[in-house]
Amino acid sequence: MFYIIGIIALVFILLCIFLSFVPVGLWISALASGVHVKWGTLIGMKIRRIQPKRLVYPLIKATKAGLKLTISQLETHFLAGGNIDRVVNALIAAQRANIDLPFEKACAIDLAGRDVFAAVQMSVTPKVIETPVVAAIAKDGIELRAKARVTVRTDIARLVGGAGEETVVARVGEGIVTTVGSAESHKAVLENPDLISRTVLAKGLDAGTAYEILSIDIADVDVGRNIGAQLAMDQAEADRRIAQAKAEERRAMAVAHEQEMKASVQEMRAKVVEAEAEVPRAMAAALRDGKLGVMDYYQMQNTIADTTMRDSIAKASQPAAPAEKK
Repeated sequence: MFYIIGIIALVFILLCIFLSFVPVGLWISALASGVHVKWGTLIGMKIRRIQPKRLVYPLIKATKAGLKLTISQLETHFLAGGNIDRVVNALIAAQRANIDLPFEKACAIDLAGRDVFAAVQMSVTPKVIETPVVAAIAKDGIELRAKARVTVRTDIARLVGGAGEETVVARVGEGIVTTVGSAESHKAVLENPDLISRTVLAKGLDAGTAYEILSIDIADVDVGRNIGAQLAMDQAEADRRIAQAKAEERRAMAVAHEQEMKASVQEMRAKVVEAEAEVPRAMAAALRDGKLGVMDYYQMQNTIADTTMRDSIAKASQPAAPAEKK
C-alpha cells in the first residue's frame, strides 16, 4: 500500500516538475494554430529564462498571416534585444502593402533603434512634417518669413544609416534661405511662392536620409523687417559718430592752439611791459650823464601828448558801427 502511494507521489512530483518547464496550454494553443513547437524547445526557453509565450504568440500570428518564420529566428532576435511583436507586425503590414521587407532587414532596423512598424505605416501613409518659421532676406534687403509643409514617406532600403526628420527640416530651411536670398526682389517670391518649392525639390534634399520627399508646400509667407534700410541707418549713424568725433578732435586742437597763442601774447606783453619799465631808467641815466637835456625831455613829452591827442581825435571822428539786430 505504501509502495503504491510512494509511486503516485513520485509521479505527481515529476509531473509538477514537467509542467513547470513545459507550458502545456501554450503548446496546445500553438498546435491548434498549426504551429509545431517541440517540448525540448520550450524547456530550453525556460532554462534560458525566456518566457515562451513572448515567442510562441508572435510565431502563431506570423504563421496565420502566411509568413514562414521559425522559433529559432524569433529567439535569436529576442536574445539580441529586439522587439518581436513590433517586427512581426511590421512584416505582416509590409506583406499586405506589397512592400519587400525581409525578416533580416526588419530585425536590423529594429536593432538600430527605429520603429520598423511605424516605418512601414509611413511608407503606406506619407507623413507631413511642418518646418518652423524660416527667416530669409532677399537682395532688396526685405526679410521674408516662410513656413513649409514637407510630405515624406519612409524609404525602407535607407532606413538603416539614413538621417532622420531633423536633417530633412534643416535642409528644407537651407533651401528656403538660398531661394529667397537669390531673388532680386521680395515681391517676386510673394508673387510665386511655388518658386521656393520647385527650387528646393530640385536640390534632391532627401539624399542620404531615411525618407523620400514627395512634395514641399509653402504654408505661409510673411514680410518681416526692412533689413537693408536698417543697415543703411546703422551705417549712417556710425558715420555721424565718426564725423562728430573728428570734429571734436579738431575743436580740441583749435582750443589748444588758441590757448598757446594767448600764452604767447601774454609772454610778449610781459616783455613789452618789462621793456617799458626800462625806459625811465634809461632816461634818468641819460640825464645824469648829460646825454639828454631838460629841453629835449620836455619836447619828447610834448610830442607824446600831441600823438595821444591826434589818436583821440581820429577815433572820435570815425562813424559808429551799426548795431546788430537781435
